[in-house]
Amino acid sequence: MIERQKKRTARVGIFAVAHGTYFTQFEGLFENLLRYHVDLCGIVSANEVELIDFGMVDSNEKAYSVADQMMGARLDLVFCNMITYATSSVFAPIMRALPCPVVLLALQPRAALDYSRANTFMQLENDNICSVPEFIGVANRLGKRVSDCIIGTLYGGECLPEIAEWCDIAKVLHDLKGARLGLMGHTMEAMYDMHTDPTAVSAAFGVHVPLLEIDDVIRLYGEISEAEVAEKIGQIKAEFDMPDPGSDPIASKLTEADLDQAARTAVALDKLVQAYGLTGLAYYYEGGEDTMHRQLATTFIVGNSILNAKGIPMCGEYDIKTCIAMLIMDRLDIGGSFAEFHPFDFAKDFVLVGHDGPHHLKIAEGRPVLRSLCKYHGKPGSGASVEFKIKEGEITIFGITQTAENKFKFVIGEGYSKAGPIPPTGNTNTRGFFAPSTKEFVKKWVMEGPTHHFALGVGHHANTIAKIAQALGIEYVIVK
Repeated sequence: MIERQKKRTARVGIFAVAHGTYFTQFEGLFENLLRYHVDLCGIVSANEVELIDFGMVDSNEKAYSVADQMMGARLDLVFCNMITYATSSVFAPIMRALPCPVVLLALQPRAALDYSRANTFMQLENDNICSVPEFIGVANRLGKRVSDCIIGTLYGGECLPEIAEWCDIAKVLHDLKGARLGLMGHTMEAMYDMHTDPTAVSAAFGVHVPLLEIDDVIRLYGEISEAEVAEKIGQIKAEFDMPDPGSDPIASKLTEADLDQAARTAVALDKLVQAYGLTGLAYYYEGGEDTMHRQLATTFIVGNSILNAKGIPMCGEYDIKTCIAMLIMDRLDIGGSFAEFHPFDFAKDFVLVGHDGPHHLKIAEGRPVLRSLCKYHGKPGSGASVEFKIKEGEITIFGITQTAENKFKFVIGEGYSKAGPIPPTGNTNTRGFFAPSTKEFVKKWVMEGPTHHFALGVGHHANTIAKIAQALGIEYVIVK
């Protein structure tokens, strides 16, 4: 029931290329190719992106003019429509100028020539692959990289998923530009893997990192109304189940006091996001016993889980690296829950994957659960906590770590979420199965030097996340 606060979108450019000499030699070829180009534009636009069509580029002079236009258009991705053979002079000025990914589309209108009627005109209409090697070779000589080449038919439909994938990647890149990922509090004591330089984050991902105080939440907490609290309680009751306790003695049925506090903190967090224009937040704060600082900082989980479902990643333990991974997963529309490895089940070959919050409610299997915890293990505080397992089926795990050279690195893996009971601890836990065996996979994962946190999403999307790493110039590894 929770709606995304900001629509996923991107600014995507497209242009067609051709060898201009053909148009004086073959009457009607230009018009036919333009019709194919219009059809391709419709296919791309169907992916809910803002498409800017720069038309036909069939000369070097037009290429320089279009390159200037593209540089002013704030594009997140460019498709080059290889509509017929073209010399690389119509491509090189554009490729040299663009800072965003460029994908070649070599999509023939015909699946095969009608050889009984074949002629040069028909060949030129379907010569989409002819100059692809020339373009990629020249891009390499320019010191640039063509991000991908999609080969197939224009009308067959088999290339739609690849085009959709790149439109999703563009949506990620669009929302990273100028994103405001706040940091509040401090790293949880002794977690060395959480330490990150905000300037390094800005340099690698193009985001800004506002440094916030827990006092900002306290101030906004003082401005909430009882009507806002009542509305938030209604939303929480609509989204969560509140079952009787299970086997864990520290977890009980949600109390009215904990529900009220979770709702009040959630309203304050909504106001914080609005007041500071936040795209996301990584936080951790303990505060002194019996202080407002502790009362609020330790009751973020419910409100932040709701914000995650709205597309605003909120990440615990001051982990801005995982907050970025959660943002990337969310903009791919695959979730992005805060997670780490929990105990193995060596008998059934799975590992529990989860955390004590916050979580992405939209990827829950069934309705998420709220429980009252009399203590948060390993940290101060008590109160409402979110419990669920993610949807059964394919899953992707995605962590961002740093190397000894202070460079970022994506660590990516794929597995499966399968049905079965989870501990009733008020935390998320999913039964994660990985190949060739879960133990072998986890060993390979940890040997890549990740942080102990990662983002958890639905579906298999390792290759897509790897393409995002390439677009950002970041090292990555897909753990097999």
